[in-house]
Amino acid sequence: MARWAAAGIIGQIRDQLAGRIRRDMGKGPRAVATVIDSQSGRLRRRSPGPPAVTTRAQKSTGASATWSSDTRGLPLMVMVTPADLHDAAAAKEVLFRLRLMHPQITIVWADSAYAGKLVDWAKQHLNLTIKPVSRPKDASGFVVLPRRWLVERSLAWMMHARRHARDYERLIQHSETLITWAAITLMTGRLARKGATPSWPRTPAPAEG
Repeated sequence: MARWAAAGIIGQIRDQLAGRIRRDMGKGPRAVATVIDSQSGRLRRRSPGPPAVTTRAQKSTGASATWSSDTRGLPLMVMVTPADLHDAAAAKEVLFRLRLMHPQITIVWADSAYAGKLVDWAKQHLNLTIKPVSRPKDASGFVVLPRRWLVERSLAWMMHARRHARDYERLIQHSETLITWAAITLMTGRLARKGATPSWPRTPAPAEG
């Protein structure tokens, strides 16, 4: 896994699968807009990796994964950081990597944590337009938000993988790779179900004799 990740093979598999699904949906193979969001996870107490931290807002110990997907929820990249790092600070590195890996992207949809000075910084230095999606002021409880629900759904699907119930990885890049691998598993399953044919006959075989 480490050798494949270091050689870029995991990322190539992810991008090829996402491109194939986009073509099946009648879209171009490369996205021009992205949606980013983050989710906190939990680290093992005795993990020899980065020390566990606690977020002030979510009271969560461990690491945070900032995820970027296209507007259909298909993965573009993931970056794991300490959970107490503010979303806007992590977003600068995520957006910088996105600009290098996916230079065709011009629009970024995000929650209100990515608003403010980050909008001007992204436009000035990366030529990216950030469009914050905020909760309605009079909303209470869970609300499905435009654009953002797609990346949130993808994150929820990937975190259902048993390996992500708790992060036992020593290196951040291994955590990123395993999250990406969960996305690869979802995409291959989606493609397999679409083209799958039953291996057994639909009608009973005629009786012999």
